Amino acid sequence: MAEKLLPFTKKQIEKIIEQYPTPFHIYDEKAIRENAQAFKNAFSWNKGFKEFFAVKATPNPYLMKILHKECFGADCSSLAELIMAQKTGITGEEIMFSSNDTPAAEFVKARELNAIINLDDFTHLAYLEEHAGLPELICFRYNPGPLKKGNIIIGHPEEAKYGLTREQLFEGYETCKAKGINRFGIHTMVASNELDAAYFVETAEILFQLVADISRKLTIRFEFVNFSGGVGIPYQPDQKRIDLAAMSRGIKEKYEKIIAAHGLAPIKIFTECGRYITGPYGYLVSRVLHIKDTYKKFAGLDASMANLMRPALYGAYHHITVMGKEKLPHNVAYDVTGSLCENNDKFAIDRLLPKLDTGDIIVIHDAGAHGHAMGFNYNGKLRSAELLLRENGNVVQIRRAETVDDYFATLDFNGLAGFKV
Repeated sequence: MAEKLLPFTKKQIEKIIEQYPTPFHIYDEKAIRENAQAFKNAFSWNKGFKEFFAVKATPNPYLMKILHKECFGADCSSLAELIMAQKTGITGEEIMFSSNDTPAAEFVKARELNAIINLDDFTHLAYLEEHAGLPELICFRYNPGPLKKGNIIIGHPEEAKYGLTREQLFEGYETCKAKGINRFGIHTMVASNELDAAYFVETAEILFQLVADISRKLTIRFEFVNFSGGVGIPYQPDQKRIDLAAMSRGIKEKYEKIIAAHGLAPIKIFTECGRYITGPYGYLVSRVLHIKDTYKKFAGLDASMANLMRPALYGAYHHITVMGKEKLPHNVAYDVTGSLCENNDKFAIDRLLPKLDTGDIIVIHDAGAHGHAMGFNYNGKLRSAELLLRENGNVVQIRRAETVDDYFATLDFNGLAGFKV
């Protein structure tokens, strides 16, 4: 069983808490940089390789700036994410705009930034042309349907709302060609949090063969193939990290066999990982507020599913460390809960932990993606701060905690006096 390590000691986190009250998310810059470099190096055989960090995973401009320094672009799916990329200094074809059910204003903004636009449906081509004009480069998102199996997070492809069928792709690219467009890419996303390298190699084979078929029939040339994200992380201690080298090696073999052998090279390979890049290097830090002993034992934290909803949403496992009690026997079963008026507001159920006491510092692992990003304000809960542990050991706040004034900012209490009921 692999040990879940932390980039700080109890003494260090206690000092941080003195300045920044719990709960908060904290990210490890050094580990994120090293992971980003390793991911990029794994695909160095493809000269055009580029990772577009999935902004939705951890939408913070400080983290985006760090990753941009590592030559990452930004995968955006909304107006706010496009603006965040722009404010971070990421523009042009360093942005991949992949959205669905897209409002016109978002296409307009993507065109303004000269982002690569990845269309989710054939009808979006005419919609884009009407509201924002057609770019010189078009990408379509492919849904392979029953050719691929999905998983519990993203669902099976044939039931997913994303992407075009094979037949629609041919029609889409043919229409683009007739409209004078001559730069093309293709995209797919069929899994989430997948740890099997072979899964992505199989996806590459399907997509490369599709590129060959479309290129041959329509006499067009593709600039890139975007495998999107979906690369998983080992949330549970007994899980192993994906074999990135095997994944890259397998994709390269398919590339040489299908793309290079058919005279279609060079084609750039793009990815849009979020979870894999930052997920293992973010932590939710909280304190035990109450210990309750009724039909079972409950450890109530000052964090809730408003800070990390994956366990409630997916039944997902997140490892828990009790600072200072790591070596004690883990022999007491707790439901680790938050304070929302929802019974599924639990970070863990029947989790064996050391005996807990009020005030214990709890660190929830692997919260660096789809953690703070999925926060919400139900029950009037305020979203917590985000901190960055710099490479030199300093800690900086990269997002302050919300206040009650923030929560009420969109309400007009001044109008209450004249409101008749």
